[in-house]
This record gives sequence, structure tokens and C-alpha cells, in this order.
Amino acid sequence: MSKGIIKKIAGPLVIAENMRDANMFDVVRVSKQRLIGEIIEMHADRASIQVYEETSGLAPGEEVESTGVPLSVELGPGLIKSIYDGIQRPLDDIMKKSGNSLHRGVEVPSLKRELEWDFEPCVKAGDKVSGGDIIGTVKETEVVLHKIMVPPYMSGTIKSIVPGKYNVEQTVAVLQTEDGEENLTLMQKWPVRVGRPYAKKLSPDKPLVTGQRVIDTLFPIAKGGVASVPGPFGSGKTVVQHQLAKWAEADIVVYIGCGERGNEMTDVLNEFPELIDPKTGKSLMERTVLIANTSDMPVAAREASIYTGITIAEYFRDMGYSVALMADSTSRWAEALREMSGRLEEMPGEEGYPAYLGSRLAQFYERAGRVVSLGKDGREGTLSVIGAVSPPGGDISEPVSQATLRIVKVFWGLDSGLAYKRHFPAVNWLTSYSLYTDMLGKWYNEEVAPDWMECRQRLMRLLQEEAELEEIVKLVGMDALSSPDRLKLEAARSIREDFLHQDAFHEIDTYTTLKKQHMMMKLVLSYYDLSAEALENNADIEKLVSLPIRERIGRFKYVPVDKIDNEFKNLNEDLSRDIAETAALLTEE
Repeated sequence: MSKGIIKKIAGPLVIAENMRDANMFDVVRVSKQRLIGEIIEMHADRASIQVYEETSGLAPGEEVESTGVPLSVELGPGLIKSIYDGIQRPLDDIMKKSGNSLHRGVEVPSLKRELEWDFEPCVKAGDKVSGGDIIGTVKETEVVLHKIMVPPYMSGTIKSIVPGKYNVEQTVAVLQTEDGEENLTLMQKWPVRVGRPYAKKLSPDKPLVTGQRVIDTLFPIAKGGVASVPGPFGSGKTVVQHQLAKWAEADIVVYIGCGERGNEMTDVLNEFPELIDPKTGKSLMERTVLIANTSDMPVAAREASIYTGITIAEYFRDMGYSVALMADSTSRWAEALREMSGRLEEMPGEEGYPAYLGSRLAQFYERAGRVVSLGKDGREGTLSVIGAVSPPGGDISEPVSQATLRIVKVFWGLDSGLAYKRHFPAVNWLTSYSLYTDMLGKWYNEEVAPDWMECRQRLMRLLQEEAELEEIVKLVGMDALSSPDRLKLEAARSIREDFLHQDAFHEIDTYTTLKKQHMMMKLVLSYYDLSAEALENNADIEKLVSLPIRERIGRFKYVPVDKIDNEFKNLNEDLSRDIAETAALLTEE
């Protein structure tokens, strides 16, 4: 164990000497207050330490002690329903120890030692096992079965394994390896900066269904995919992430509040326990892990919170679960990197961000994916990462947004103009994109409807043509447009107001099944096709535009799922009849 002396303090950066025996990324304890830090640079015996707690009051000459191990997380039963700070200390236990005001240097175990779990073995003495094999299960919550796995890079023969009640530190099995006996517990530790290993990475070719129409239909994300949600203040980044956390087709949700305002994490804490998970009928917290590193917590710990969150997410992915990780927001992490880089007197890149900003972001996002986990059963797990970006003033030409766009495959660009018009989710359909669309098209056509991709393309074409026609209208006015062009504008308005606009707080509209999304597309396109045909027979555009049935089509999104088939059939019949009558009226005249 290496002990050194503080030489210099600059905000969250502490420089210590006589640290010859310490290694890069070792966790250290700084001063008598035992503040947690991590070595991020070594020059001979001088270590630069990133301190994850407030450093005011420290003085040169105080002692620094290295623990000799890298920053690691405890992985085991008890993670679900927990809320941690950036370095995986449970906030409820810190409060019990230090009251409402957080004291520095508080040491509490990440997983509660007093809790006992019912362990059910899956293997027996004499069985050969290797890294990733499941040796037993623990019912962690009503909806999550926690699979106890052999730690990676370990293999041998089970010498003994006994069912019963255990805490996370007690031995549940003894493994006979080539190097001797190893005691297996319910818990394993893993360094946060190292991605957990897997057997094979697969192509992401199934969509992560979110129930949000603008995402599922126009800009889908694959299971195991990566997406970015950039947008200015007030454009609804947090609401989009909350919606995805609530409704995305994931078994486990890891939500990281990285440098965001405390009230946003409070909203999550208040909402999630009360929200009923549609898949299980239980509280959403029964499958959620929260990591809160709010804007008033130490800046350096933002980096730790990102790595802690993704390591926990990888652990559940290894069990064969579909995991969704929300990082809100990676811009705050980048700001922390910029501050530490400045303190280290490194050569700055664009706008003062470090030159390695892009590679750090890439290291984080590339840990997502659809994989075959280690272990004999070849189980498949997915980890999808959705990162919010908060560019100043919504200007996505700034370095964090640009570096993120070079990495991610899905870009949901939020638009303050749409948000001011009260159009939510405020995803701009002209600037957003998804590079998974073609890959997922086959799945949509086979699993939902054979004409899904054709309908999607027609919707996008109408929206793009609307943008071109809007320019003409601004120049010469609506009256200068031909009837077919006016019809295009009206159809595009229906797409915007009836299809893309979605109320997150309406009990039915908050989530839309893929079948219902397809029906909504068909209704809007049927209105357009039938009206275009009527126009060719000289029908009156004014009468077609003001048909009362258009309002019923708009209200289809509020129809409960058990009634959509009937309502869809009625609407199609009434639509054909009304447009035929409009055309017939003209013929009679």
C-alpha cells in the first residue's frame, strides 16, 4: 500500500508525491477525511489524483493512501431499486450515517450487508463450470430473477454448493481451480473502466420498441443500439428519456443523472415508484437502478457515474437481459473532462475540451451492443444506450454534439421551435435520422405489416414535400398553390398533428403499440390517396379539407387498444363513403 504527501491542490485535482508504488487508476484516500480519489496521471513518483468529493479545507503536507485497486463496483443482489451517487455509494445509507447534509469521506458498502437472499443452486458438486456460467439464482424483486454467475476468467469444478439464505459476502459455493480453491459469493467486483467480456457480438437487427410514434416509425433504435438526444434547454430531453425509461421494451433500466439539476432526479424518484410497469403490473422501480450525480455534487464524480452506470448495465446484460441505459447528460461529463484537462495543463482542443474527448465518448458508447454472453447456455443479452446532449443554445455544431454524432447511429434532434409550439416530442423530422432503419425494415415488414416500410417512406416524403411547399407559401401565399399541393399540405398537417404529436401524460396516448401505429399511418395515407383520386375527378378541395371525419382520424390515437380494430374498420368505411359523396356532389352540380 503506497502512502504519499499532498504537494498541490487545484479544485478537484490533487497532486501527491512519494507515490512510486501506486498504479494508474488506483483508488486513493486523501487526507484524514479519507476523501475518495482516483489516480489519472503518473510522472515518476508524482501522482495526479481526481478527487470525487469536495476538496476545500485540504492542505499540502497531508497524507494520501493508495488502496492498490482500481475504481470498482460491487455487482450482486440489491442493485435493483437502489439509488447511488456517482461512486456507487447508496444515498439512503449515507443519509442514515450523516443526516440530510452529505459529509465528506463517508464510507458505506455499495450492497447492503445485512440483507439476506434466498439462493437456489442450478449446478451440483462435481460439475465443471467456467466464467459466465450460472451457478444459481436469487429472486431480487418480484420481476427480476438475479442470476449468480461465475466471475469471468475463472473456471474449475464445483466442490460444494448449498441452497439457503446468504448475504452478499457469505460463501455459497467452493470452486476447485488449477490454482486452488476459490470461494464464490453472491457478489463480484469489477473495475468500471474495463468493459465486461462476452463470447460474441451480434448484429443489432431487432428494434427496441418504445411506444413513441416518432421514434418507432420514423427513427427507430435497435436493441443493443446507441442513440443521442441533443436539444436546447426546455425542448424536452428529460421527458423523452423518462418516456423511454418507462415504456421501452427493456427488462432492466439504468438511469444516470449526470450533472443534471437535483429536481429532475427528484422527479424520477417520485414518479418511478408510482408508475405501473405495463409488462408486469408492478412498480417500475422493481426493475430500475438509479445513479444520481446532480449539478451541485463534485464535478469530477460525473465521470465515475457514467462508468459506474454502464458497468452495472453490462452485468445485467451478461445475465441475458435486455438493458436500456439513459445518460442525462453526457455534456455535463464532457464539461468535467474539460475542467480536469485544464487543471492538468494539457493542450486544449476545440473550445477548451480535451483532444481525447471523442475517444472517451466512443469508449463509453461502444460498450453497448447485442451479445452472446459468456457461459455454456449461449444466452443473448442486449445493452442499448441513449445519451442526452445539452449543447449551449441548442447549437449542435459544438464539439460534444459533433463528437457524439460521429459515434451514434440514431440522432433524435430536438427543436426549440417545435417545443414552443407545444409539439411534443419535439423531435425534428427533417434533421433527425436513424442508420438502423434499413436493417430493421425486414423485421417490421415481417412482424408488424408487409407494407410498414412503404408507409413510413410515404410519410417521410410528404413531410419533406411540405417543407418545400412552405417556402413557396411564404413567398406567394396559399392561394397560389394548386389543389394537389394544398392536399399535400393538409395530409402533412395530419401527420404532424395526429401522428407525430404524442401526449406523454395521457393514459392511452403515452404508449402506442406497433399495430396501432401502422393503423394510424394507413388512415392518414388513405385520406390522402382517396382525396387525390377525388381531385382528379374535379372534387372541391375546400370540401375535402373540411370533412368532419378528419377529426375522428385525429382522435384515433386516444382509442383504447381493445377497440382499435373495430374503430379502424368503421373509419375506413366512413372515409370512403364521405369522399365518394363529396365527389358525387360535384358531379350532380
